[in-house]
Amino acid sequence: MKNLAMFLVVFTTIFLVVFTIFGQLDVSLRIMNALFLAGNALVLVMVYSVLRDKYTTSKTFNDWYEDRPKQSN
Repeated sequence: MKNLAMFLVVFTTIFLVVFTIFGQLDVSLRIMNALFLAGNALVLVMVYSVLRDKYTTSKTFNDWYEDRPKQSN
């Protein structure tokens, strides 16, 4: 997941922030429609790539959070 999936997450986030900024700058409606469709496609590709990634970990739910030990009562 560190290669393609993380790149897509960062790129999609930056793209959507730029799209939001363009909405405030009176960019042409035709350009905004094209960016809107491209943004939807980017989100779908990003979600698909993250879900289909072959990322595995050795951690389990018994490891809990690394910064705070699990309290057992």
